Amino acid sequence: MLNPKKALEYALDKYPEKVEAIAIEELVTDSARQNAKRPAYVQLAVPDELVKQIRSRRTDGDLVLVVRVPKEILERSESLIVLPGEVR
Repeated sequence: MLNPKKALEYALDKYPEKVEAIAIEELVTDSARQNAKRPAYVQLAVPDELVKQIRSRRTDGDLVLVVRVPKEILERSESLIVLPGEVR
């Protein structure tokens, strides 16, 4: 089975111009917190081709991920100071 993290790392390293990143907040059309009658959910507005790919469970389509970047990493991404361990 495909390792999504490795696939994402490879794509960002080798083909960064082809990777799409969209803040999920821009796609949300409806949401609800969990309660006793149902789980929490988020409804997204996405292109129809993506819906067809997901619903048909095609294995020959694009890999679509939900990725969360922790706040402390977001804050570090704006800093000009390089900390030990951040140098490659």
